[in-house]
Amino acid sequence: MTVQLKVKGFRFAAVPAGIKKPGKLDLGLILSDLPAISAGLFTTNKVVAAPVTLSSPRVRSGLCRAILVNSGNANACTGQDGMKDALYCGDLVAKALNLTPEMVAVSSTGVIGLRLDVSKFDAAVPALIEALSEDAAPVSEAMMTTDSFAKVSAAYGSVHEKEYTVLGLAKGAGMIHPDMATMLAFVMTDVAISKEFADWALRRAVAKSFNRITVDRDTSTNDMVLLLANGASGIAEIKEESPEAEEFCRLLDEILLDLAKMIVSDGEGATKLVRIVVCGARNEEDAMIAARSVATSSLVKTALFGEDANWGRIIAAVGYSGADVNPETVDILIGDVKLVKEGLGTGKDTEAKATVIMRQPEFTITIDLHLGNAEYDYYTSDLTYDYIKINADYRS
Repeated sequence: MTVQLKVKGFRFAAVPAGIKKPGKLDLGLILSDLPAISAGLFTTNKVVAAPVTLSSPRVRSGLCRAILVNSGNANACTGQDGMKDALYCGDLVAKALNLTPEMVAVSSTGVIGLRLDVSKFDAAVPALIEALSEDAAPVSEAMMTTDSFAKVSAAYGSVHEKEYTVLGLAKGAGMIHPDMATMLAFVMTDVAISKEFADWALRRAVAKSFNRITVDRDTSTNDMVLLLANGASGIAEIKEESPEAEEFCRLLDEILLDLAKMIVSDGEGATKLVRIVVCGARNEEDAMIAARSVATSSLVKTALFGEDANWGRIIAAVGYSGADVNPETVDILIGDVKLVKEGLGTGKDTEAKATVIMRQPEFTITIDLHLGNAEYDYYTSDLTYDYIKINADYRS
């Protein structure tokens, strides 16, 4: 099914502003025709880009009308000048749309340490306003940096036979690690929800998606996930702890996990999307620690690229993770092939069967600790030659 790249009451536009290579879309705008309830989560890095510093209090205040996003320049580590530039660009859009500046969120991604050339925004914003339409596709392209494809996901719900849409756009391929990453994600919906419910639902969905992915253990300075809900569907406000709220949360979870998996599958140079499941842990924290350790291990990730069923790297990563582990009770499976039973390898024949599974672009590694009932999962990619090439040449 073709994803419908529109949602009622929102308009979108993108133009080539010359921030990155000439002719490439690099400046996007998302506009809600109505004041939208807003919620957001932001980078946990202590080095925070100017757009995050500017936008986080605006979004957390509860209402937003517009998101201005550029690629090619992160406007990070640019000091007070960077803050002035972020304010200036947001004010340009606010003035052009007759909005108060506080209703505009600003987002940037790209090279760190360079000032924005605001003259390019002066020239591009009028064209950006002129290009506004119902189609979100151009914005998903304008957000891209090292991404190889635009990341879009949509889902549809209904209340008393009236349909609503939840549409998500994301970017990200490198500098991806749990607790957010070098990623931007914008989710728009035409339902009406409260600020408190929006905050809770977004935090919950991110915990199960964007905070369970890793590509290279690097967390960036510009990470931002925003949710805007404008009520343009005409459906009465969805109340917390109702069946309608449960369905909305399910759709939001589905979209964010879909986008998160796209980001990992597009990990710079990646050829594999691998789900790491740790089960049988004493508690969820132990399951999380062990899963994260395996998902971020460079030795495990290079084995994934080499399609090498080297289970020793997996059990070693579990062992040094800090989780409570008894090596004599650990089972490891690749797909449905049990490579390790009670801490011991099951032989060359099973390794050969596991290698066949590892040739697939997507598969699961399960580690059963047999110590309890807790479970946690992560999504990771393989580590390839191309990752080095892409990042060695990133600023060239």
